Amino acid sequence: MNCVQASKVISQSLERKLTLRERLALKFHLFICNACKQFNQQLLALRSTFKNLTATIENDTNIKMPSETKNRLLKSIESITD
Repeated sequence: MNCVQASKVISQSLERKLTLRERLALKFHLFICNACKQFNQQLLALRSTFKNLTATIENDTNIKMPSETKNRLLKSIESITD
C-alpha cells in the first residue's frame, strides 16, 4: 500500500468498516509511514472535534439563531461524524 492508497482507506474508514485485508495493509503502512500515521490522527481529531461541537451547539443557550438553522447545522455536522 502506498500513501495515496492509505489516505483513501483512512478516509473510507470513517464511513465504513474496512475489510480485514484493508485493516492489515493499513496497519502495516501506518507502522512504517509517519506522515500517514499523522494524517490518520488528524482525521480522528477532527471527527472528535466535530462531535464535541455538536454537543456544544445543542447545549449552548447563548447561540442566537433560528432553531431551524441550528437543527440544519447539527444534522450537517452529524452527517460528517457518522
